[in-house]
Amino acid sequence: MSEAIITVVLTQIATIIDYQIRQEFRLVSGVEKEIKKLESEFKSLRAVLADAEKRQIKDQTIKLWLEKLVDVSYDAEDLLSEWITAVHKSDSEGGQNPHSSPTQKVCSFISLPCLGCNRYALRRDIAVKIKRINERLSLIAIEKDRYKFNSTPKIETLDRPRSTSFVDVSEIEGRGSVKRTLIDKMLSLSDTNQVLNVVSVVGLGGIGKTALAQVVYNSSDVIVHFERRIWVCVSDPFDEIRVAKAIVEDIEGSAPHLFELETLTRKIRTYVQDNKFLLVLDDVWTENPKKWENLFNSLKTGAPGSTILVTTRNERVAIAMRSLYNLPLRELSGPASWSLFKKIAFFDRKKKECDELEDIGKSIADKCKGLPLTIKTIGSLMRFKNSLNDWKAVLSSEFWGLGEETEEGPFPALMLSYYNLPPNEKRCFLFCAFFPKDYIIDADNLIHLWMAQGCLISNDDVAMEVRGQEYLQNLAMRSFFQDLVGEKNGEKILTLKMHDMVHDFAQHLTKNECSVVELNNDFMRKMESLDSRKPRHLTIVRSEDSRFPDKIPNVEKVLTFWVQSFHDSPPIRSQLDRIEPEFFLRSTCLKALDLSRNRIGELPIEVENSSKLKYLNLSHNPLSELPSNLCNLYNLQTLKLSACNHLQKLPEEIGKLVNLRHLEIDRTDNLKALPKGIGELKSLQTLSKFIIGRGDTNATCGIEELGNLNNLRGCLKIEGLGNVADADVAKKAQMHKKIHLTDLHMDFGNSARNRIHDEVIEALELNENLQSLVISSFGGTKFPNWMMNLTKLQKLFLQDCQNCIKLPPLGRLPSLVTLDLEGMNTVKFIGLDFYRDPLNVNAKSVFPKLKKLKISKMENLEEWDLIGREDGGIFRDGDFEIMPRLRCLKVSNCSNLKALPNVLLQKVPLKKLRIDNCTLLREKYRKGTGEDWKKISHIKKIRVS
Repeated sequence: MSEAIITVVLTQIATIIDYQIRQEFRLVSGVEKEIKKLESEFKSLRAVLADAEKRQIKDQTIKLWLEKLVDVSYDAEDLLSEWITAVHKSDSEGGQNPHSSPTQKVCSFISLPCLGCNRYALRRDIAVKIKRINERLSLIAIEKDRYKFNSTPKIETLDRPRSTSFVDVSEIEGRGSVKRTLIDKMLSLSDTNQVLNVVSVVGLGGIGKTALAQVVYNSSDVIVHFERRIWVCVSDPFDEIRVAKAIVEDIEGSAPHLFELETLTRKIRTYVQDNKFLLVLDDVWTENPKKWENLFNSLKTGAPGSTILVTTRNERVAIAMRSLYNLPLRELSGPASWSLFKKIAFFDRKKKECDELEDIGKSIADKCKGLPLTIKTIGSLMRFKNSLNDWKAVLSSEFWGLGEETEEGPFPALMLSYYNLPPNEKRCFLFCAFFPKDYIIDADNLIHLWMAQGCLISNDDVAMEVRGQEYLQNLAMRSFFQDLVGEKNGEKILTLKMHDMVHDFAQHLTKNECSVVELNNDFMRKMESLDSRKPRHLTIVRSEDSRFPDKIPNVEKVLTFWVQSFHDSPPIRSQLDRIEPEFFLRSTCLKALDLSRNRIGELPIEVENSSKLKYLNLSHNPLSELPSNLCNLYNLQTLKLSACNHLQKLPEEIGKLVNLRHLEIDRTDNLKALPKGIGELKSLQTLSKFIIGRGDTNATCGIEELGNLNNLRGCLKIEGLGNVADADVAKKAQMHKKIHLTDLHMDFGNSARNRIHDEVIEALELNENLQSLVISSFGGTKFPNWMMNLTKLQKLFLQDCQNCIKLPPLGRLPSLVTLDLEGMNTVKFIGLDFYRDPLNVNAKSVFPKLKKLKISKMENLEEWDLIGREDGGIFRDGDFEIMPRLRCLKVSNCSNLKALPNVLLQKVPLKKLRIDNCTLLREKYRKGTGEDWKKISHIKKIRVS
């Protein structure tokens, strides 16, 4: 951590010096002298940090010395950030000192009125502040000499893995008999008349309790035996409302907008009634049986044999939960430990190399003492070490001795792996102690928070976001993260978790920097007790029934502040939460602020005082507008306003936020226009939606402002395309230059017949890299020619394009996987021209990768001919391959459609067919009695209604 912060400080110093050179500004002599001294001190201290970090484990005085160094580094970083902000803000406002000469200019920030003092006082103030920091550093440097630290050795470069990033250890090693025992016991108990059985897995942290529960949960025997399966991570602190909501969310697939325990338990009773279910309660800590009483009573409506599987470190928890069977999970045997270690550490190595490393590898595996988490952590580390000397160094490391002085078994392995990280990755990892235990982390959000803290020092060649993704993958490969998920609810998203022992380890190393405080009756006492620590990253965990805190002490040095809450539903206006203006007057160091889901109705204008803010999350709050001076937060990189459904407008001067990279405004239905100036935000990478307003174009932005935003990536929705005047205006958007966009929704917002739409959509030619496209409410009569150039398109949704009587030849799109046609009411016939271009008769396969096809709300569709009209005789069955990979076909609300194509039903390997509200099709394919039932009876899943 210390080396990473010092690296940031030195980078900031370099920025100031570089600015001085480029602008030909001469720093005030006192400041220049102190800044050079500051740079020199930090460089000399950085040279000994590697040795200090090793020795702090067993030497408390060195640990305290490092804490002092980290503290002064944070203060230096804060002062330099303030300096750089003032300089850049002055530049952006065109400010320059009119009294400075061309050859001897003084940094213009010294006369900025916003800094609250005149230029002469500020010269002295900056010099004094840096001098004080230098004095503190000098004392730390003198103290350093007592410890006789070694200078930094040669930096080790870790090899990248030679193929896939992650090793698949899907089956838990050495637990086969334990798994079978647990399943057999659960099933035998489940076959009794006991209303609710409780079975517990008890063991040390890192022993593999959760992994065993996951394998059991997903075993075929369990899936067949139980009608419902529910998984909830309980963790600590225990909140029965949150646990109840998690059960409902697992069943419904979305979080309920409920906050009363009685309402939630009533829902649970309804869901599980007469169903034999399995509920896994992972990582349970509370020993108080009364806290489970309401929840357990609601679960007793399930069918006899329903089972709760508990994982816990504490056998007293199992007793409190009335467990009928406790399975004590022990360490892995020597052979099992070696097998798991070898699977990871020797992954993709040549046999000769494995033979050379086998003996020392077994010795390292023995050091792991049978703990799966330790084995995975060290195995992941050894994958990157190739020489025998490197392996010997790990075997003889002093970190193994850490286990003799602490009860935390995996800590030596984690320390070994942590020590081998580069400085900035160390800082990124330790920052994650800021999250509550077992919290599911959104990867993009984590990267944005890392950016705000200056963890992702990058250059012009590699964007900070890309660097963050690299760090994320590297930390995952070293087992610091787990449960990486690539898709959620059909959307591309990456989420991850930290194993609870890894989280404990991170908190152990950052106990004076990261604090997680529960908002309860003891809140103020806990917050006041932080006075001596002055945390830099503070999380307040708010329960469902607690009010937003009126006073929040000890935030003067806080860099990251998050009030974690779960309030989703729009509140009654009288119940709105309020953040006091005084908070912003005191939290002037703040770089990241997350107030999402807190029922905040108004953001105070004093937010301007937190001028170093780089990350601001106000999502899921009933805000109707934002203060105009929010646009003075020059450093802001990330602004999240998702699901702020009351929001009606953005500040008019938003174009001043020139450093903004991520603006999330999805699910803001009352936001009908964007202010002019969005096009000035040339660094924007994320823009959830772009709204083209009606009326006064002098007040709202037009589509031409998209022309400058060529760094946009990911998903974008363009609303109000029906308001674009003509093709010439549409061309100014330069959509073909948006090479990083992957998902685009083009919403015309006006389904009336409009021939101008034909010209506008043709002028909005998209880049061929696009992967997903939605076109909705298009008022034109024909789709654009450029659609056939989208060779990488995987998803296409044409919705309510009611004037298009003909579908384009979508069969030509080689990468299309999902096709959804909805509300195309003027289409009466789907024929050959839908599958391929008549001019390209040589194509032998159409829709070659299509897996899912949905046709809905096409009331005038009468015929669907896959090959061509029989009386035409031009094309015959077998002339070309049609939809060879189609697995799912859904047809709904097509009341005039007479039949589905025979070739599609009989020669395409369909696995799922669904027909809803289609009068003629329902009779034709009715089970058993329909005239064409036999044509579909072979399909595995059929629903005709």
